[in-house]
Amino acid sequence: MLLVVRLYATLKDRAKTNQLAIELEDSATVTTLRQKLAAQYPALAAPLSTSLSAVNQEFAPDDTLLRPGDEVAFFPPVSGGAIPPTLPTITHITSDALDLTQIIQSLTLPTTGAVVTFTGAVRGVEQDKQVTQLFYEAYMPMAEAKLRQVADEMRARFPHIEGVALIQRVGLLPTGEMTVLVAVSSPHRDQGCFEAARYGIDRIKEIVPVWKKESGPHGEQWIEGHYTPKAGD
Repeated sequence: MLLVVRLYATLKDRAKTNQLAIELEDSATVTTLRQKLAAQYPALAAPLSTSLSAVNQEFAPDDTLLRPGDEVAFFPPVSGGAIPPTLPTITHITSDALDLTQIIQSLTLPTTGAVVTFTGAVRGVEQDKQVTQLFYEAYMPMAEAKLRQVADEMRARFPHIEGVALIQRVGLLPTGEMTVLVAVSSPHRDQGCFEAARYGIDRIKEIVPVWKKESGPHGEQWIEGHYTPKAGD
């Protein structure tokens, strides 16, 4: 069977392309695919050994059996329940600048008395290195699905919250620029909005497939995480 494999971040740079066509036997698994990629493209061997895999936009263990037509992706570790229709939920991956005032207004209901926001920014100094800009890349369909999953998890854990916004920016961002936004509204400040916002940003850093390339006088470097997804992630 012929599979199209998508590559992100470090793997994309090493392969000098974002996708490869690989021929495999019908009984192949993710492990088989890893081994064949490493053999055919030696530059990928090192990052493949620590990369995560997804099949059809869901995290997949190495023993996952592959089928014709599957969408397979490899990428570095990334640094449920129904939602009532009356509660606003905003999840986006975007290259556009964020209008914080507009987003807060979108989460504010007549019953809302508190809105907590967390925003990330591009630091100009990282571990004694000067940083001029970050480039953010996402495995777009899976990243959008995982943002929605994080929002569902937040509501399940903190049932009194009202509005949720989870927005990740991609593309080239200079120092000082906003990179990610988590915003949560609730009727009162003691009804989980602080805790939900903290949970949201921590979970985004664990399971949403987004990576950043750091640039400065020292050169360029992809920054990779260390979290390995578990069952249910």
